[in-house]
Amino acid sequence: MKIINTQDAGEARKLIEKTAKENNQVVVQGKSIDFNRLILENKKVNVLILNHTNKKDKLKQQDSGLNHVLCNLARENNITLAIDFSEILAEKEKKQKALILARLEQNIKLAKKSKNKLKIINKEGRDNRDLFSFLLTLGASTEMAKEAVS
Repeated sequence: MKIINTQDAGEARKLIEKTAKENNQVVVQGKSIDFNRLILENKKVNVLILNHTNKKDKLKQQDSGLNHVLCNLARENNITLAIDFSEILAEKEKKQKALILARLEQNIKLAKKSKNKLKIINKEGRDNRDLFSFLLTLGASTEMAKEAVS
């Protein structure tokens, strides 16, 4: 599984086409809301990894890289939304970690409401029961959390 990680949407589109032709699973690292929308409109993408760091929040809403429109697009195009657990563990500053968890909670609520598929990427080798409990704590349903850690 190769993760497409680029800032340029045009370059990402070319890499998606190339990866899809090779019959590989197309996994894209998310960026801003505009970038994510362009990615989610492409039916060849299988997984979008949500990015919860380095965002600028608004007064009444967190910039989590996802909104209800993007959730609906992901569901229509059968795209799984993924969370990289190592992103949370890598952050050392407590305030930043709290912001990441708040954005993550918002995204889980949006995915739950829109009935999106959710997946957690576990590079650290954490126990699936811990990740399951973690997702339940952030507001995921039992069925959603089971599916995400499997």
